[in-house]
Order: sequence, then C-alpha cells, then structure tokens
Amino acid sequence: MTGRIEARLTELGYTLPQVAAPVAAYHPAVLDGDYVYVSGQLPMVDGALPLTGRVGSGGGDGLVSPSEANGLARVCALNALAAVRSVIGDLDRIRRIVKVTGFVASDSAFTGQPLVINGASEFLGEVFGPAGQHARSAVGVSTLPLGAPVEVEMIIAVRP
Repeated sequence: MTGRIEARLTELGYTLPQVAAPVAAYHPAVLDGDYVYVSGQLPMVDGALPLTGRVGSGGGDGLVSPSEANGLARVCALNALAAVRSVIGDLDRIRRIVKVTGFVASDSAFTGQPLVINGASEFLGEVFGPAGQHARSAVGVSTLPLGAPVEVEMIIAVRP
C-alpha cells in the first residue's frame, strides 16, 4: 500500500524512480537522528541526463534554457525523495523539508539561478504543502558532474 505522499506524487503525475547510482564515493542519503541529509541529486531519468550543458538566456549555442533547467530542478527534487525513501522506508515520515541547496551550471552572463531552483521549491510545495516550505540557496557554478545543468541537495526532518 502506498502512503499519502506517494499517492500525492501519483496524483501530480510523478512516479518515484529508483535511487540514482552514485557517480563517486558517497551515499545518496544518510539518516542521522531526526534528519536525512541528501547528497546532490542530478536530473537523471532512467539512468541518463535528458540535457547537458550550461544554463543561459539569449539562445546561445548549446545553452539549456532557464525554463528547461527549472523542469530539471523538479526532477532533481523527485530523485532526492527517492533517496530519502531508500533510508526511511516511508515518505510519510517526512516532517518538513528544512533546506534546499541548488547548483546551476551557468553561462557567464546568467543570473537567474533562483528562478531555476524554483522548480525544486515549487515541486516540494505542491507535494508537501506547508511542510514543503524551506530555507534555500541557489548557486551558480561553472560546471557540474557529468555536464548536468542543475543539481539539488536537501536536508529533511523526519519523524521517528
């Protein structure tokens, strides 16, 4: 039987994926006391990145649009929930999304990182309601692992 949160994901048209395999020496998520620390999640879909490159505006060659990157940030957040489920078993144990940190591989002139990471934040709000409201950082970087345009990590408070 699926819990309330997984039912909400289904209602919103999402399927919780398998946890993405780590690309280096780390765990996707670690439970410590009442908190789950989620490693940076890439927007992997079926084991691959749907888009690679830097985010930018103005239609430059090889740039990922801010709108596309916003959608990829949602995928990162969904992948983060899969990582959380792998260590707590039931997403209904989530008490609150505490902190989201988003990294955006940015073209040198791009300053819209907060709008990109809104994809993750809005997704979490849709899924968890008030418990999805969180502190956040949105950081522009020159590159991300595997050429990903966006990466999201989280801290989540859970019930025993």
